[in-house]
Amino acid sequence: MAENKKKEEEEVAPPEGKKSSSMMLVIIIVVLILVILIGVVVTILMMGGDSKSEEKASKDTEKTEKIVGEKKAVAGGAEESRTLDKIGILYPLDTFTVNLMSENGSRYLKAQISLELSGKELTEELDAKKAVLRDKILRLLSSKSVEEVSTLKGKDQLSEQILQQLNPMLKDGSINGVYFTDFVIQ
Repeated sequence: MAENKKKEEEEVAPPEGKKSSSMMLVIIIVVLILVILIGVVVTILMMGGDSKSEEKASKDTEKTEKIVGEKKAVAGGAEESRTLDKIGILYPLDTFTVNLMSENGSRYLKAQISLELSGKELTEELDAKKAVLRDKILRLLSSKSVEEVSTLKGKDQLSEQILQQLNPMLKDGSINGVYFTDFVIQ
């Protein structure tokens, strides 16, 4: 009977080699699962940080759009609000998309600009010089940082700088105002 018990115990209990290799396999699987879980958590946390900065950027954009809706213009260095009935002929330009100066270089500005002209005769001159106008504005926009263009004061200064860049090139009239009809910072 004692011999039968020994034989049964040998059949039920696996040999030491099989037991340790099974335990090693379980440990390896557990470690792999932990590594994968840690990787997923880190990825979620990193993406969560990006969504916060995107939310802040979208809030900044909403504030900017509200401010742009006020339609302020800069003329001769003095700021003045124009009423709709006093606005002259508007000359819309194509959309400008430029990289803004930033530490990581991943911020950009998309802006739609319309120029208020002193008279109809200026339209032909602007058509002829459109490439030069766009170049001057692109260079000016791309030299700005997010901080410079995200405030009302910054947009007013930008309008004034565009006027100062473009008016000296014109012979048939002048640009009286610069209007941002779309202004998105991403």
